[in-house]
Amino acid sequence: SIVFMDALIIKLRQEGVVKNVAVYAVIGIDLEGNKSCLGLYISETESAKYWLTVMNELKNRGVKEVLIFAVDNLTGISSAIEASFPRAEIQKCIVHQIRNSLRFVPWKQRKEVATDLKAIYTASTESDGRQALETFAEKWGSRYPYISRSWEANWAELSTFFKYTPEIRKLIYTTNPIESFNRALRKVTKTRSVFPNKDALMKLMYLAVQDIQRRWTQVIRDWGAIYSQLSIFFEERLR
Repeated sequence: SIVFMDALIIKLRQEGVVKNVAVYAVIGIDLEGNKSCLGLYISETESAKYWLTVMNELKNRGVKEVLIFAVDNLTGISSAIEASFPRAEIQKCIVHQIRNSLRFVPWKQRKEVATDLKAIYTASTESDGRQALETFAEKWGSRYPYISRSWEANWAELSTFFKYTPEIRKLIYTTNPIESFNRALRKVTKTRSVFPNKDALMKLMYLAVQDIQRRWTQVIRDWGAIYSQLSIFFEERLR
């Protein structure tokens, strides 16, 4: 029903040089509300071609349909999803968008800017959120034009959650379900400052994933309400 994707940065030795590599975790929630790790992928670069290979691998391993993807604003991810799962909806992570927006805002103004951004994603409807974005651009556009431009450019995939109920909104507008997964992985990987090779990294992560998944014994909170809503929004596909 929902697939989350997010990255964990790890130091890896390659050809005698220590590099930062991104390990992307893919977490899926099935129609019964059970969570599982669908895969871990190491990538030094982000591109539509790379993400297309990931999507195709998921399809070849048995994922025939995805209703909603909740992802970070990764380079090429949207076009890869559209090519592999053309009927899936895409929700880009609001929390990542806010972090990127505030990255270059001076500390003294960060709280005020964050408050004005909050008015956008906490609006009750998409039109109200759009209006709040226009108000933000009028106030801050001359000082921080890159913020409103980024929200405008990604609005179609940032605003997907507005059509849903609070239970679904809370689940998909951030990548929180995968953030907690990454925190559990960091507890394991932080004992090593640098991994000697990809095999050592993937073996340790595989064992960690097995341990984490054993603790996933309960379905997603409020899944009954969430599924009843999904069954209406995606009635034809779920039938």
